[in-house]
Amino acid sequence: MTFYRVSIHRGIMKNALLGYILFLCSFMANAIDKVVVGNFSAGDLTGWKSKKFDGMTDYQLENIGNTLVLKAVSDTAASGLVKKQHIDLDKTPYLQWRWRIDNRLGRMNEKAKLGDDYAARVYVIVSGGWTFWKTRAINYVWSANQQKQAAWSNAFVGKNAIMIALRGRQDATGVWYQQKRNVKADLKQQFGEDIRYIDALAIMTDTDNAKGHAVAYYGDIFFSAD
Repeated sequence: MTFYRVSIHRGIMKNALLGYILFLCSFMANAIDKVVVGNFSAGDLTGWKSKKFDGMTDYQLENIGNTLVLKAVSDTAASGLVKKQHIDLDKTPYLQWRWRIDNRLGRMNEKAKLGDDYAARVYVIVSGGWTFWKTRAINYVWSANQQKQAAWSNAFVGKNAIMIALRGRQDATGVWYQQKRNVKADLKQQFGEDIRYIDALAIMTDTDNAKGHAVAYYGDIFFSAD
């Protein structure tokens, strides 16, 4: 009887241990399936640093629909928020976020320096290290006049920063839109090489060149495996 009870006890312990191991493996797999960069809904701005270009866009957390989001207000100003975070695109290539704008900018030429303004933009940065001229970026923008999916070189830094229009004049103001981009594929298409890592992510609402006004909102930002 004693041997029988010990055998049962050992069997239960083995099953419990196996279950725990499977749970741990599942937890670890899920943990690398999603990498949060902007946890705004939790009121967390840790790691986000201001970058000024011309005047200061105001960025504040605001409760909308019982959810905290990041609100940006720009009056003839251009500053962004940058977060340095190493992302392995082989593991989590998809960038996801939601955004909305409250007003459209005028029909300026976004391919010229005087029209390089966007009501909302989210961009990924690949650092060139000491060779700063090798730094590359993709800007996902809410365009004032370009067609969706149009891509062009930035007016100030040329081919090192590619603009891709995800939203435009045909999209409604005051409405949230969900975005999902395969960053690894976009980098390959725009720069012609396989890039495994990005080093930072930034958001910006800017109106300094055309002297305009814009209000935009950004929801949580994260990378995912699929």
